[in-house]
Amino acid sequence: MSLMLDFLLPSPPSSYKADQLFAVHNSLTAPTDRLLEPVGRHFLAHARRKTQNRSFSEDERQQAEEKANQVVDVETVDFEYEDVDITTVNQDPTQWKTQDNYAVLGLTKLRYKATEDQIKKAHRRMVLLHHPDKKADKNDDAFFKCIAKAYDTLMNPVTRRQYDSVDFGMAELEEDAPNAKTKGDFYELWTPVFIREGRFSNKQPVPTLGDADSTKEEVEAFYDFFYNMDSWRTFEWLDKEGAEGSDNRDDKRYQEKKNRAQRAQLKKEDNARLRTLVDTCLSLDPRIAQFKADEKKKRNAKKNARAAADKAAAEAALKKAEEEKAAAEKAEQDAKSVAADAKKAKEMAKRVIKKEKKLIKAIVKDTNYALGTDAAPATPAQIDSQLFKLDDIFAKNKTAEQLEALRKSFEKAVEEKKISEVFNAAI
Repeated sequence: MSLMLDFLLPSPPSSYKADQLFAVHNSLTAPTDRLLEPVGRHFLAHARRKTQNRSFSEDERQQAEEKANQVVDVETVDFEYEDVDITTVNQDPTQWKTQDNYAVLGLTKLRYKATEDQIKKAHRRMVLLHHPDKKADKNDDAFFKCIAKAYDTLMNPVTRRQYDSVDFGMAELEEDAPNAKTKGDFYELWTPVFIREGRFSNKQPVPTLGDADSTKEEVEAFYDFFYNMDSWRTFEWLDKEGAEGSDNRDDKRYQEKKNRAQRAQLKKEDNARLRTLVDTCLSLDPRIAQFKADEKKKRNAKKNARAAADKAAAEAALKKAEEEKAAAEKAEQDAKSVAADAKKAKEMAKRVIKKEKKLIKAIVKDTNYALGTDAAPATPAQIDSQLFKLDDIFAKNKTAEQLEALRKSFEKAVEEKKISEVFNAAI
């Protein structure tokens, strides 16, 4: 197999000769004696198996029993036992990488919140319940090994953090997140969602969703935090192992490269999932709509005030126009009424004048055309003359009051038999 190096080699030293196969540049250091001591938990496990003459499975069983026998202070551990249906959890120790470790130990209600003491207590109970010695087939220790593996994983801070990053028991909850069609109280639906998501944040404490009374600053800080959350999820638990029994370094490097690429892709997808979750929550948050309405109302306050002033002015102008119209109509009606009354009075005056003239004419006619009853009957010429004189009298007395006074004076003259004198005096 040939290897191509894509870089330039430095120039050879001055002592280099092309006809020599090698050149000595320096001498080796003198050898020294050093004591190498095997250490570490794997060496201790190997030594324990050798000294106790136990196989791998026997040693794992013994270690699990010793851990189960560790004293746990019951009074200081707040823990509620869960019944574990082993038919619903992993029973194949070779599939330990995909098992729900919290379900195996009966910690589904606590999960990432479980303390070390609670894990120890749950482990001890499961060991006592499912120890191979209590089974008819004492070699049936498959589920017992699953329990031991779950305990080892959760008691090691590094492996527990790796497992919590992909906790298989929480996957269903993450997939069943609320959406626009989910019915129920907004705060009751979304608060537990962000409590679960907040456990992955490197920055603690995590801001809460709040309630309807939260301020705008608190709400904005909450969404800003989750939009830019620094998550510690690494997805290392999902790394794939290389070919079994392969010690080839190139294969291991290739597999590690694939694992890094997979972790980066899963990290990218998880960040997108979280942002989509935040976007959905933001779009459904009733406080955001209220904040926008308040801002719009505040922003348009001057515009609304001007519009209100314009509306008030328009209403005032309309009211004034209506009042002026009503006043004009009333004035017109009053004028018509006055004109009608004047016309009526004028017609009445005409009738009175006509009546008075008629009465006066009757008096003049009855008194021998104002010549007196004692005088000789008036001749046609005298009648015409007297009537012309009467017209002159009417011309001087045009009003009803004047004609009435004239009539009364004529009536009095008739009584006093002085009609001729009064008639002539009236001319």
